[in-house]
Amino acid sequence: MWLRINAIILRYFYLHRRSIARTMEIFFWPVMNLLVWGYVTRYLESIAAPRLVAFLVGNVIFWDVLYRSQQGITLTITEEFWVRNIINIFITPIRMTELIAAICIVGIGKSLITTAFLGILAALFYDYHLLALGPAILPFFGNLLLFGWAVGLCTLALIFRYGRAAEALIWGIPFLIQPLSAVFYPVAVLPGWLQKIAWLLPSTHVFEGMRLAQQTGHTDMTMLFTALGLNLVYLLLGALYFGWMLGKVRERGYLTRLHLE
Repeated sequence: MWLRINAIILRYFYLHRRSIARTMEIFFWPVMNLLVWGYVTRYLESIAAPRLVAFLVGNVIFWDVLYRSQQGITLTITEEFWVRNIINIFITPIRMTELIAAICIVGIGKSLITTAFLGILAALFYDYHLLALGPAILPFFGNLLLFGWAVGLCTLALIFRYGRAAEALIWGIPFLIQPLSAVFYPVAVLPGWLQKIAWLLPSTHVFEGMRLAQQTGHTDMTMLFTALGLNLVYLLLGALYFGWMLGKVRERGYLTRLHLE
């Protein structure tokens, strides 16, 4: 099993090594996002909110962890449709679980590289130190990765079922989640009925926990464990939904249609 997973990891490593566009994509959009939001928060800090930069810059960096982990699953597999390689993958001995495991490992590597790079830029440009969060940075990071994978599995299931018509969901679904995740503001600013929905998302607990840690220096372990519990539920549901949808796609012959689109 690990040999097959290794083979997939090496395949994507070679793809990125030989493609400047793929490599630059790891850095370009996260850096642009950090620069725009960073200077916006600098401006707000100078006129009204002296501690705002500490919240927004850190949350921009961690939002990218969730976004990249979701895209790591959906965009990677979708590229196989674009280059008409998906059938070749399915006729190899590689199981879908092994393929998903491999691209998750690749996604972890990308997220670590991007987060470290953004952390260095944040320190240089905004005097924001990501490591000031202390050891809690690891569970915050891990929870966002897990939730990104859960969202990615659901998105991927829809792409397998509906083909190119569903490709907009790769970029759209994370931004449907973002307003409820308390990334740039506390949950308390949402309407009461919307707050109840927001607390059902692991990402909300992570960003609220980060905000509390930055304000008080104390990490609320209840929030972290709640996020972890919700993540396990969403990962299980996402895996079951993906497995069920993949079975339907194979049964109805949609895979060949997707290959030919």
